[in-house]
Formats: sequence, structure tokens, C-alpha cells
Amino acid sequence: MSHVMTDDVKIRVANLDFFYRDRAILNDVNVSFAKHAISTLTGPSGVGKSTFLMTLNRLWENLPDAAMTGRVEIELQGKWQDVYARGMSVTDLRKMVAMVFQAPNPLPMSIRKNIAFPLKLSGETNRQTVAARVEQALQMANLWSEVKDRLNDDARTLSGGQQQRLCIARALVMEPEVLLLDEPTSSLDQASTAVIEELLVGLKDRLTILVVSHYQEQVMRISDNIVRFDGNTVVAQTEK
Repeated sequence: MSHVMTDDVKIRVANLDFFYRDRAILNDVNVSFAKHAISTLTGPSGVGKSTFLMTLNRLWENLPDAAMTGRVEIELQGKWQDVYARGMSVTDLRKMVAMVFQAPNPLPMSIRKNIAFPLKLSGETNRQTVAARVEQALQMANLWSEVKDRLNDDARTLSGGQQQRLCIARALVMEPEVLLLDEPTSSLDQASTAVIEELLVGLKDRLTILVVSHYQEQVMRISDNIVRFDGNTVVAQTEK
């Protein structure tokens, strides 16, 4: 099993166990992830890959009957932080460690408002700032040229692939350091998938990316590191 060099590590997970209604979903997971790289999480269905992503930004805490033990540390704003430390703001954590889900989930509002929504929630009121950040996020998600003349259209009128890039842009607008993606192309056709794969490869200079994928071809195309789950734990970690 190869381990990432310490100074290049962004995320360290130690002795992580996760339970849902007394059923063990993850068992003694020990793994680290390199910064400015794409790490893919692969393995059979039902071994806890999606749950593992949610332990990194504490999204699972909204689930009743779930419990976790272990340690998750992420280098954020230049220093190592225990994301479960008492003083850690979950809101701040989720700005820095953003998540994109399997099915595109645009909000029932315009394209512009979808991207601006997280900024508004965080209290940003300057219209010029919001406009600039919306454009930047759409540029980073390779979507700006397709939507710049229709920003006031309902986001749900976009194609499936465009909707997923919109969701990626919405995650990027808060300028996260880590982007988590759970099977982001499973509902998309080949052409849309290729656009998103290219987009992710282009983003890794700016941030650290973890992708759950069960498509082996995709894993081989985009991965810098491959983390294989089986039997509810990490069984192998390899650099491609």
C-alpha cells in the first residue's frame, strides 16, 4: 500500500468507524489524500464510499440514528484542523469542503440565483462582488459560455450535463479547498461525462478533489490516486 508524502497531504483519516442504526457501515478506515490531486474512491456498491465522503464535511450529522468514531483532519486555511473539534463551525467547514451529489439538484430559481445562493446565505450583499463570483464559478465549471446570455432562465431548463456543471459551479462559488463528488456522472451521457471529467482535471491545480466512481474507465482516465473500498474499509491505496 503506497502512502502519500506527508507534506503533500490534504486529508488524514484515522481509525474511522461509522454506524447507522447499530449496523457498521465503515470499519477502521485509515487513509490519506494528496492535495491538488484527484483521488477516486472505488469498490463494490454498499461498502460505504458515499458515507465516507459525508464524514469529511459532517453532512451525515443530519441523519438520525447515525454515529461515528475516529479522527478526520484536513489542512484548511494553511493549518491542520480536526473537523470534529468542538470549536469547528460546520457552516465554515462545508464552505471549505464542498459536496456535489449524484443527481443534479438545481434550485427552483434562475441560473444566476442558483450560483449566487450560497453567497447570499453567507451574507454577501455587494452586487458587483456577487456578479463577479458567479461569473468566475461558471467559468471554472466550463459553463459560462453556454449560459451567459440566459442567466435569468430557470436553471431546471438546462440539460442534465449542464445542470450537473451548474451544481459544481454552485459548490465552487464559495472557493472551497476540497471538492467531494459522489458518482457525479452516473446520470449523464458519454459526451456530458467527458466534459465533467475534463473540468475536474482542470480544477485540481486549485483544489483537492475526491470522486466516488464505479466506472473503471473513468477511474483510469481521471485519477492521480485510487482508493479501493471493500468490506466496509479501505483495502488498497495506489498512485496511478
